[in-house]
Amino acid sequence: MQISATNDEQTVISTFEMTPGTCTDVLEALQDAYDKVIRHQPGFRGAAIHVNDAQTRISTYSRWRDRADFQAMLRTPEMRERNRAIAAQCARFEPVMYEVAATYMAE
Repeated sequence: MQISATNDEQTVISTFEMTPGTCTDVLEALQDAYDKVIRHQPGFRGAAIHVNDAQTRISTYSRWRDRADFQAMLRTPEMRERNRAIAAQCARFEPVMYEVAATYMAE
C-alpha cells in the first residue's frame, strides 16, 4: 500500500479500546468484517489492523477513494449491525478521517 500526500484519497484511522480478554473477539470480528464486507465496498483501497502488546487497543488504518465511499460503507445495514456488535465489546471505539500531510521513507 503506497501512502502519498499527493493523492486525494481519504484515510480513516479507527481505534478500539478493550480488555485483553475481549481483544481476540474484537480482532476476529474486525477481520471478518474486512474479509466479507468492507474490502468489497466501492472506493475501498486497502487496510491494515494493528494490535498493541497489552491487547488493550486495536487500530485500523484504511484508505478510501473519498469520504463519501467510507460513509456509504458505514451506512449499509450489515456494517451498522457489525459496528454495534463490535462497539458493545469495546470501552471505546473511534473512527477518525484524515488526509495525509506528509510521508517519509527509509533512505
